[in-house]
Amino acid sequence: MVGYDPEARSVSSVEAAAAGSASGLVTRVLVSPLDVLKIRFQLQIEQLSSRNPTAKYHSILQAVQCILREEGLGAFWKGHVPAQFLSIGYGAVQFVAFESLTELVHNVTSYSARGSLVHLVCGGLAACTATVAVQPVDTLRTRFAAQGEPKIYPNLRHAVVTMYQQEGPRAFYRGLTPTLIAIFPYAGLQFFFYNILQQFSEWVVPAGGKKGGNIKNLVCGSCAGIVSKTLTYPLDVVKKRLQVGGFEHARAAFGQVRTYRGFRDCMRQIMREEGPGGFFKGLSPSLLKAAFSTGLIFFWYELFCSLLCALKSPDSTGRKEG
Repeated sequence: MVGYDPEARSVSSVEAAAAGSASGLVTRVLVSPLDVLKIRFQLQIEQLSSRNPTAKYHSILQAVQCILREEGLGAFWKGHVPAQFLSIGYGAVQFVAFESLTELVHNVTSYSARGSLVHLVCGGLAACTATVAVQPVDTLRTRFAAQGEPKIYPNLRHAVVTMYQQEGPRAFYRGLTPTLIAIFPYAGLQFFFYNILQQFSEWVVPAGGKKGGNIKNLVCGSCAGIVSKTLTYPLDVVKKRLQVGGFEHARAAFGQVRTYRGFRDCMRQIMREEGPGGFFKGLSPSLLKAAFSTGLIFFWYELFCSLLCALKSPDSTGRKEG
C-alpha cells in the first residue's frame, strides 16, 4: 500500500523514486489528450457554449474535432516532452517525499503512519516539494499545450532561451503561488481519500486477499482523483491563466486574451467577466483526466513497487497489498 507500513516490507527511497517515475511516465502518455483539452478550455475567456458564436470551443467532442481538423492528431501531445519531464520528476520527488514523511511520522510521533489524516498532511507536503522542483517544466508544458499554429516555440530549447531572454527567470515560476495553494489540498485529499477507500474496500471484502488488488487500486485512485479535483479545481484555472502571462500573442487565434497582474487580480477578472462558472471551465475533461491519471498513478506505483520488491527478494511475498 502507498506510504510507510511498519507491518509490511517497505520500499527504499531509490525504489520509490523509480516506481514514481515509471508510473508518471506511463500515465502521462495515456492522459495527454485530456490534459490538452483541459488547458484549452481553462484558457478560453468566452463561455464554453455553442450558443456563443465567438467561442472557439463548445464541448469535448467539438473541441476534439476542431483540434484534429486544424492541428492534426499530434496536437493532443503538444508539450509532451516537457510534460514527460514533469511527470517523471514529479512522480519521483512526490513518492520519495511521501514515503519518507510517513516513515518519519511513525518514528518520531505517536500517530499511525497508516492514518488517513497523516496521509492528508504528508501527501500535501510531498506534493508541494515536488511542485517547487518541477514548476519550470510545468510552465513550459502549459505554454506548449496552449499555443496554436503557427507555433511560437518550435522546440523545448527555443522555448527556454526565448522565455529567459524576453521575460527573465521569473517567467518559469509564473503561477507558483496558486499552484502551491491548490496542490496541498489537492494532493493531500488524493492520498486521504485513497487511504480511506482502500480501508473501506478491505472492510467490505475482508477476504479478498491479493485477488483483484490491482483493479481495486485503480478504482480507489480514480475515485480519489475525481473528488479531490472537483474540490480544488478553481485554483488550477487561475494557475493556468497566470502561466501563459506574456504569451498573449500565441493565444490570439483562440479568442480573447487577458493580462493579469497576479493571483488576486486574476480571480477578480474571472469573477467579473465570466462569473462563478469561469472557475470551472474545462472541468469535464479535467475530471476525466483526474479519474484516469490518479487511478493509473496509484495503480502503476503499487504494481512497480510490488515488482521491485519481488525482484529484490524473489522468495518474499513482496509489499502487502493495499
